[in-house]
Amino acid sequence: MIGMSGKILKINDAAWLFAESQRTPMHVGILATFSLPEDADECYLEDLINEWRRVRTFAPPFNYLLQGPGLPRWRELPDHQIDIDYHLRHSAVPSPGGERALGVLVSRLHSQRLDRRYPLWECHVIEGVEPGKWSLYVKVHHSQIDGVGGLRLARRMFSVDPTNRDMLPPWAIGTSGPDQSGVDRPAGKALATVARKIDPLAGARSAASVAKSLTKTFTESVTGLGGSGRAVPFRAPRSVLNNRINAPRRFATQSYEMDRLTAVAKAAGGSLNDVFLAICGGALRRYLTELGELPQQSLTANVPVSVRAEGVVGVGNAISFLYAALGTDIADPVERVEVIRKSTQRAKARLPHAGGPMMDAYTSVLMGPFLAPAVLGVGGYGPPDANLVISNVPGLREARYFNGSRLEAYYPLSLLFHGQALNITGVSSAGTFCIGYTGCRDTLPHLQRVAVYSGEALEELEAALDLTWEPTEDPRQSEAPRP
Repeated sequence: MIGMSGKILKINDAAWLFAESQRTPMHVGILATFSLPEDADECYLEDLINEWRRVRTFAPPFNYLLQGPGLPRWRELPDHQIDIDYHLRHSAVPSPGGERALGVLVSRLHSQRLDRRYPLWECHVIEGVEPGKWSLYVKVHHSQIDGVGGLRLARRMFSVDPTNRDMLPPWAIGTSGPDQSGVDRPAGKALATVARKIDPLAGARSAASVAKSLTKTFTESVTGLGGSGRAVPFRAPRSVLNNRINAPRRFATQSYEMDRLTAVAKAAGGSLNDVFLAICGGALRRYLTELGELPQQSLTANVPVSVRAEGVVGVGNAISFLYAALGTDIADPVERVEVIRKSTQRAKARLPHAGGPMMDAYTSVLMGPFLAPAVLGVGGYGPPDANLVISNVPGLREARYFNGSRLEAYYPLSLLFHGQALNITGVSSAGTFCIGYTGCRDTLPHLQRVAVYSGEALEELEAALDLTWEPTEDPRQSEAPRP
């Protein structure tokens, strides 16, 4: 919708702006690591930066400036009014480099709120991590882009052709700009995406489906009824993850081969997403047990799901949410997968048969009780809507390149709320499932343990299923230690 002085945001997008504070910045990011091409000289990165500085064409949302007061709205800036030297940063980690030094830098960058006097994005080219490699950290406000939209941007930005050169940076691609990937077919669907056919009659039937779903969800939330294994808002046990948070962030990573997770899912009779939730549940069970803080009741995860129609692009969010039990009250890893499988099936069945504005309305009402405390600044005082957010987004099937540099890893960084100090997000990338753990530094002083325990939870599940796996390479792990 275009107002007199800009494009008015949908309420689901504006909510991320209203919920933002100094301690709860509402941006998301990616950390991509590349290996230099064999023919790269010592000026490769300097030349890349100089080439990018000359690209003064900006596509949405990279040319959007937030307008106020009143209803939030975007004003599209002409290219000459955008200061590329402000948005594009060139950094290097201190010698001798390493993944931990990269983690320190990225954690600090991700802790800093975006300045609303400028378009809400930053792009950091980072060198010095290790010989022959460089990294790219990009952050964008969540009011402008969600996880699925970010991966669609990555698909158009990174090429499958290692010989491709003179490629455009992200701000020139945007959410609807030129495609330089060289891929004609769509990449994989989100692991937690719920595919639904929109009722051609829409209207009344969609509204009835939304009303039925919301009534059922909130009735179970208020009464606590609905049977075991169901997860609904505000029925999660209170935990150390659900207190007030501070701005400094920690970031840890973990990765697994997709074939490994697929084999486990097949043997366990669940989906790959069920296995992902199960290893997170196993890791949190061990971590909270060590702290002496494991609730007797299972933790509940808020799981974003994509509801964007195939082929539809644009600025903003197209996600809804479901709730899943993580089985943290169950010691047996196979039984945990089964509990999660049943929980996610029930949650998906509860989603309404609707699309477009009706699904936006459903999400607004569903998340209203959760976002209202965040907007009012009182999150973390009352009962938690859920204990944490766990999500996964569609990945890159093929090996990808940028100006000849091969994409080696692609990790997502997410946002946190008061009352929700941990977010775990996974992305599949060329046969590898990359997981980013974003946590509040003060609440989770040993976030790396959760990443390590995730790997050990996977090994426990494999052992229980009598599976063995020989990795082709060591899983990548990194963390930002406390300075």
